[in-house]
Amino acid sequence: MLTRTPFTKYHGQGNDWLVVAEKHVPAHLYEFARAILDRHTGAGADGLIVIMKPVARGHEARVRFINADGSEAEMSGNGIRCAGLHLLERAPRKRILTIETPAGIKTLEKAKSIGGKQAFRVHMGAPILSAAEIPFEPAEAASPILRFPLKTHTGDLPVTVTSMGNPHCSLFVADFDDWLRLGHEIEHNEHFPHRTNVEFVRVVSKGEMEVRFWERGVGRTHSSGTGSCGATVAAILNGLTERRVRVRTEAGTLEVEWREGGEVILTGPAEKVMAGTYLYRG
Repeated sequence: MLTRTPFTKYHGQGNDWLVVAEKHVPAHLYEFARAILDRHTGAGADGLIVIMKPVARGHEARVRFINADGSEAEMSGNGIRCAGLHLLERAPRKRILTIETPAGIKTLEKAKSIGGKQAFRVHMGAPILSAAEIPFEPAEAASPILRFPLKTHTGDLPVTVTSMGNPHCSLFVADFDDWLRLGHEIEHNEHFPHRTNVEFVRVVSKGEMEVRFWERGVGRTHSSGTGSCGATVAAILNGLTERRVRVRTEAGTLEVEWREGGEVILTGPAEKVMAGTYLYRG
């Protein structure tokens, strides 16, 4: 059966997403996601965002984030900015957007443009530091989880484990040798029952870091919003940076602030790339 599915493509600092309205999503969502996200035989992207009607009155939308392998993510900091830009096309005068996600309600504020692109400040919520809630095993591990000796093919590596609604494992490195192999290995480590995102962090100064991202269900991505937040929280917990940090990704810079005793604020741009119709044979 041939289904014609209209989609729009966006990216948030090189992390690209296809946005589709729920009414246009064929049955078997995960199989559809794998097909449309394939970079050789589909439209191609890191992930799929499904836009749905909100549950609560006054909210702009409810969204789901599907990874390239067909698994579902609780949250995406770059993806939600792409969703926000999509929603602004229907309500261009809006200054604040409230979006329901599997990781809770997130608020986006329009910010000053960055490089000619619409930018948003995303209220990401407070980081989750409890092992049981991340989740990380053993669930009884002391919180926060700092410098935990994680077994890898290179030996035990000290990692810091957090969650921004999705799990993150951050390693502080001097360079980025062998990080792709390590990222794949750590994603599937037995300590993470739901797998994990992995950040390789090179601290440049108290206010700046450079990061490489291995994302659960995707692999290497050019940037990650929740990953940038997780890396920043990990750096602050380890006393390596101040509470406001510029995060240099392979595709550009994001700004992260972890307010004292409160939530994390992520600031970055989103850009519309294309719109089209995908012919799904499913």
